[in-house]
Amino acid sequence: MSLYDKTLNEYLEVASSSSPTPGGGSVSAVVATSAAAMVCMVANLTIGKKGYEDCWDAAKAILEDAKKCIESLKELTAKDMAAFESYMAAFRLPKDTEEQKKARKEAIQKEAKNATIIPLSIAKVCHTILVLAEKLSHFGNKGAISDVGVAAYVADGALRAAMFSVDINLPTIEDEAFVKEVVQERCCLFATAEELKEKTVVKVRERMA
Repeated sequence: MSLYDKTLNEYLEVASSSSPTPGGGSVSAVVATSAAAMVCMVANLTIGKKGYEDCWDAAKAILEDAKKCIESLKELTAKDMAAFESYMAAFRLPKDTEEQKKARKEAIQKEAKNATIIPLSIAKVCHTILVLAEKLSHFGNKGAISDVGVAAYVADGALRAAMFSVDINLPTIEDEAFVKEVVQERCCLFATAEELKEKTVVKVRERMA
């Protein structure tokens, strides 16, 4: 059963239980869907509204992209939970013989990479939401423009939160080239996310005044 098929209370119950999933990556993805939903809401409140005619097409494009972000995050939520379970399963593989030890080590390395790539992908979707929020901040319905700021703050927070699930796995990965590439992506995402968030918040506050 998908987390998204549960009621909010059911989700909170499973998230607060002793079950290791949903964990940080998948919870970050769930949070990020709310950021994308705020972008969708403001876009919907702009489309078809008098005084915003010149912005309808741009708002429609942002709406469609934000909806795609939500669907991507739903898929990544399930993948993140499955990846963690596979990673833990690799540690439970037998290690009685040298052959088993080798197979176990290879499995751990493989699953560690997968458990890193998925939360990194979640962070990238959060970055896309930030891009959309920044665009919408310039012309979204002024009556709801504060919610674009909410989207920016929430998406930025979810991005940084998802990255914890990346960082915790990196020390166990022996592929130095892979680790270097992930760290570079991490730095780039953090830097540009901060810039996008600040630009959005400044524009939102300007239009709220």
